[in-house]
Amino acid sequence: MRTYLDCYPCFLRQALSAARRAGADDAAQHAVVRETLALLHDLPTGATPPEIAHTVHGLVRARLGHADPYRDAKESSTRAALEIYPRLTALVAASPDPLAAAVRVAIAGNIIDFGVSDEVVDLWPTLQRVMAQPFAIDHTAALRTELAAADVVLYLADNAGETVFDRVLIEQLGMPVTYAVKGGPVLNDATREDALAAGLDGCAAVIDNGSDAPGTVRRLCSPEFRDVLDAAPVVIAKGQANYETLSEAGPRVFCLLQVKCPVIARDLDVPVGSIVVRRSEGTDG
Repeated sequence: MRTYLDCYPCFLRQALSAARRAGADDAAQHAVVRETLALLHDLPTGATPPEIAHTVHGLVRARLGHADPYRDAKESSTRAALEIYPRLTALVAASPDPLAAAVRVAIAGNIIDFGVSDEVVDLWPTLQRVMAQPFAIDHTAALRTELAAADVVLYLADNAGETVFDRVLIEQLGMPVTYAVKGGPVLNDATREDALAAGLDGCAAVIDNGSDAPGTVRRLCSPEFRDVLDAAPVVIAKGQANYETLSEAGPRVFCLLQVKCPVIARDLDVPVGSIVVRRSEGTDG
């Protein structure tokens, strides 16, 4: 997905939020804002939003000497999600279609996204909304067909806390799953530490993609991860950043997300607040 003009204010907001989470004083925050503006001015055209965010957040971490400004927020999100995990699994078990229910649970978890907003959401009301809400784009039938023919699934993680909701879906898939997290901190995206805290090692093989960029920017990922990505018969890609980087990655890739910003809504041609299961366009490779 291309970068829209409306993305630029969001990058600046993210930089300021990360600086504040890192405990920067007013002078340091001002320096971060100025340096981010200069960076945005000089960026080449054609970069995707996650590629730009990768550069912006790298600047903030280097400027402030803070490895993970979102660490506390990620830990808090994981604890909150684990508190309702028994209710999530009970809801799926009671459904006449457990797989469909688990897909909705996983999408509900995508509300935990500090790249879009710093607000802390109430998870259970969000879950209730998503369980009843019609899909704006629904390629679930195609996903079922591909899952039935596959012997393994590559599941691309998005955010910490959301990892617990992913766990509910993975436990319903009934096949080996490789769960890929980020290779280093960026925003509140899940790293290996966050996945282990959510219990993903009990239901999936946890790997990292070798990158600290949001989404899945292929050129920034490790050769080892690229091999796994290329070999996977089915890829479940969670969240807006994975949609931004993989929307044209070919029919093996299914993007599961909540549409939380006008830019994504415009690109998908759906309203903000929509829930989506979308098979990617394009061709493999």
